[in-house]
Amino acid sequence: MFAGAAHGQAQAHDRVRIGVLNDQSGVFSTYQGIGSVIAAQMAVEDYGGKAASKPVDVITADHQNKTDVGVGIARRWYDTESIDAIFDLPNSAIALAVANMSEQKNKVFIGSGAGTALLTGEKCTPNTVHWTYDTYAYGRGLGKAVVAQGGKKWFFLTADYAFGHDLEKQAMEGVKASGGEVLGAVRHPLGTADYASFLLQAQASGADIVGVANAGDDTITSIKQAAEFGLTQKQKLVGLILGMNGIPALGLKAAQGAQIMNPYYWDLNDGTRAFAKRFAERHPQKNYPNDMQAGVYASVLHYLKAVDKVGGATDGKAVVAAMKAMPTDDPLFGKGTIRADGRKIHPLFLLEVKKPDESSSKWDLLKVVATIPGDQAFRPESEGNCPLVKK
Repeated sequence: MFAGAAHGQAQAHDRVRIGVLNDQSGVFSTYQGIGSVIAAQMAVEDYGGKAASKPVDVITADHQNKTDVGVGIARRWYDTESIDAIFDLPNSAIALAVANMSEQKNKVFIGSGAGTALLTGEKCTPNTVHWTYDTYAYGRGLGKAVVAQGGKKWFFLTADYAFGHDLEKQAMEGVKASGGEVLGAVRHPLGTADYASFLLQAQASGADIVGVANAGDDTITSIKQAAEFGLTQKQKLVGLILGMNGIPALGLKAAQGAQIMNPYYWDLNDGTRAFAKRFAERHPQKNYPNDMQAGVYASVLHYLKAVDKVGGATDGKAVVAAMKAMPTDDPLFGKGTIRADGRKIHPLFLLEVKKPDESSSKWDLLKVVATIPGDQAFRPESEGNCPLVKK
């Protein structure tokens, strides 16, 4: 038994093995799910299928948005299946636990679907890279932008788990820093079907703006019910993390004019358009890629470059150090850097949902309103309290 396990481990070390861990059946499955797996596979193929002269495998699993399930999968992958790196990982509670485990076992964790800014703050590790976005960039950025447009009084509708709390906190601070006022907040469980009682509280608050601090299908359900409730007649909804994939379900009529932050949109340039076309051809629903799926593609490419540079994938800290030492460059996010705290830096775009008559196809949904440079979009490294950053 032991000899067989040892033989299996030896064989696995002849390969570079990466795992895509996300929600494949629940509220975030459209936003990451199979799309993130396809993105990882495309990155491996585009890189040539090998790193450090070894074949690269992509495996995947569904964490079902349960921390114990996600942590159990990560432990099994690391301990018995010789996985070198875990990618994507929406659900901040699971992401924080896996980041901690990756440091203990000297593996690599690269978050794309994960949102919490703690990953590059107090909970940063030398084995973690946070690629696509975080709660600070989205919450602060939109909070400031909406107050600047006259939305002064806010009330928050917030998902009751680590990610929602963090997103609410960042947006509140952005609102207050810009001279706005927060009148209150209400918390709802993940996967809520009926938002009536929460929306009544928002309606009664007297706020101009209802900040929707949730994600995935929760965002779609709550915004749809708010429109049905008539809440949008007197109050404006701001979806702090309304992703592109949710807009077809809402419909352009309901969503038009809404503004979102994103570091990637498929229609930005020739490189993003070419990738989107290839991705959609492989996707079971022919969906176009969103920012988090694009982040998996770009981060896998950069990870493989670092594995090549180090000469292998077994020393996670060395691979992440190499990722930080090299500038990033890919067709989806362009040129960028990874800071000492693990934060990947690239511009963010303020995007507005098109009116129905402005859209020419199912995924022609957004237009760029403004570009925020990366060094302005993300939290200053000095403010994160990451132990890796020298004071």
